Amino acid sequence: MTKAVERILANYAGENPGVLGNLRRLLNHGRLGGTGKLVILPVDQGFEHGPARSFAPNPAGYDPAYHPRLAVESGCNAYAAPLGFIEAIAHRYAGELPLILKVNNSDSLGGPDAPCSALTSAVPDALRLGCAAIGYTIYPSSGLRNRMYEDLRDLIREARAVGLPTVVWSYPRGALDKDGETAIDVIAYAAQIACQLGAHVVKVKPPTEVVAEAAAKKSYESIPIGTLAERARHVVQSAFDGKRIVIFSGGPAKGTDAVLEEIRGLAEGGAYGSIVGRNAFQRSPEDAKKLLSDIMDIYAAAAAS
Repeated sequence: MTKAVERILANYAGENPGVLGNLRRLLNHGRLGGTGKLVILPVDQGFEHGPARSFAPNPAGYDPAYHPRLAVESGCNAYAAPLGFIEAIAHRYAGELPLILKVNNSDSLGGPDAPCSALTSAVPDALRLGCAAIGYTIYPSSGLRNRMYEDLRDLIREARAVGLPTVVWSYPRGALDKDGETAIDVIAYAAQIACQLGAHVVKVKPPTEVVAEAAAKKSYESIPIGTLAERARHVVQSAFDGKRIVIFSGGPAKGTDAVLEEIRGLAEGGAYGSIVGRNAFQRSPEDAKKLLSDIMDIYAAAAAS
């Protein structure tokens, strides 16, 4: 146990020992273990975007065994994936690598009118597979968001009862245009919604300088949002004044310099970490490990400062 981890867990003092123990597992594992920072490898893109779009750039990724091995060799805090990928590797990695079961997913074959992910697994699956947490996606601004909120309410209650924390992917989508989905006011709102629903860890996209909602524009006249660090700081503030763990997605595939520049801004703004998928596993194994190592270096330096 480290002071950095225990300071974070003090914000979850009302939780039961099982939830606290699994949060401690996540925070104390891997190269960043004990620093209070997290780098997680998520691989749900095969379900979400299709196999060729996800794995053709690095065909090793078609094999479910590739990804947890990459997470272990890179020193990630955890590995997150849907049921099929977790079932394929849990016999080897449960207990060695914290696993996060993504319990809802959607494909890219349907229409965009009211996005809503299907429940594709359940809390008993996470227990059976030795997972440290469950993950769930909500789409604030979707016409079906209230159904997702109600499902999440029930899942958090069930998972908490058996000692599992919940990681919430909070991705505004539906009634917003593309600029609105990553606008600073919308991302901060999405983080707040996830916290209010009971998320233990919140995952959001890096926010842009856009303020999308007309009703929010006056409020943002006095909030500095000109740099990514300032925007990240505001999103973390919106997550119960930093008392909930907020991690940021790696976003679309981009060059190494762009990835690391973004990570520096997030780290400077007080992000608890990043969850980096395509930008890692679509690279060659050597390049992926180097990128993840460089990302961890940035967060380690931020933790030490």
